[in-house]
Amino acid sequence: MKKKVLTVDDSRTIRNMLLLTLNDAGFETVQAEDGVEGLEVLEESNPDVIVTDINMPRLDGFGFIEGVRQHDRYRAVPILVLTTESDAEKKNRARQAGATGWIVKPFDPTKLIAAIERVTA
Repeated sequence: MKKKVLTVDDSRTIRNMLLLTLNDAGFETVQAEDGVEGLEVLEESNPDVIVTDINMPRLDGFGFIEGVRQHDRYRAVPILVLTTESDAEKKNRARQAGATGWIVKPFDPTKLIAAIERVTA
């Protein structure tokens, strides 16, 4: 059975790169353009892992992570932050919101897949 990944990023280029990388690695991929849409597709997609950006319009990654963690059903779903940010304060804020890990863009596809496999094992 394929593991399902929900990716949330406002960049079409990053969404396309994630889609190719994840599908090539055998994952099922569901995508959203920002945190608001991410929370909307969360219910129907029931992902095994979430990969989200931080800087997005309407609802940023911190708000999205907090929104996911408010649902008992998704408290244990790993959330990886994929962002250009590398600031320790932002990493800490993401962790406090409920993020599982942090990957800096541009991402290495092999490392991303390894991180997803590690948190879903």
